[in-house]
Amino acid sequence: MPELTSPDGTTIAYDLIGDGPPIVLVDGAMCFRGAGPMDALAELLAPHFTVVTYDRRGRGGSTDTTPYATEREVEDLRALIDAAGGAAYVYAMSSGGALALATAAAGAPINGLALYEPPYVAESEGDEPGADYTARLGELLDAGDRGGAIALFMTRVGIPSEVITGMQASPGWARFEAVAPTLAYDDRLLAGGRVPHDLAATITTRAVVLSGSASPATLQRAAEAAAAALPNAQHRTLEGQTHDVAPDVLAPVLVDVFGSSVPA
Repeated sequence: MPELTSPDGTTIAYDLIGDGPPIVLVDGAMCFRGAGPMDALAELLAPHFTVVTYDRRGRGGSTDTTPYATEREVEDLRALIDAAGGAAYVYAMSSGGALALATAAAGAPINGLALYEPPYVAESEGDEPGADYTARLGELLDAGDRGGAIALFMTRVGIPSEVITGMQASPGWARFEAVAPTLAYDDRLLAGGRVPHDLAATITTRAVVLSGSASPATLQRAAEAAAAALPNAQHRTLEGQTHDVAPDVLAPVLVDVFGSSVPA
């Protein structure tokens, strides 16, 4: 299993398969290689791209270095792009989209960007979205209650309480608890939840923001708003898909989006 060392000394574990122009796949909250959708997607993309999957810091085979800062995760992704050949396409799922946007805004050599349902809030009115969640998540993690933090996150994303209770009794719950501190990292990346218009306006990379027609309306509106905030982006709807987008539906879209482009 290859590894690289990020500028702050964090070890980032990754895999590389396939042949063709490089593409880096960025997971959302709680996911990493072997525990999320990217491995299956990588297999489908491998005939068309050299595919990089990795464990974000604090997850799976990667180490962690505290205190956390968004800039450090941006450095991780930039290092992976360098390892892939110096420039790459980037596909990011859910809250990983916030990391991809931050990395693009920092000037990383990204040839094309695809985001699936970054969990922003499109509306600008009302109180700061997610403030109560951020406070409670911090309290639970500070108290060492990793299970409580995972349950809080799952409740927030709409998983029924009885399902969470069943998961807590399963052997896999310990794997969730192992990555619980990284929930705060994703929350930091989302910076309150609103579409980051000022940051997005600085990103000229060609981009597509995807959403599923069967996803909650809030996520669909957020995807549309994120696309509108990017100067060189389009929005596409994948019919019948939810937030758990099927890899066999997504892969042909990414091949279409990236396969037809010529890096500048």
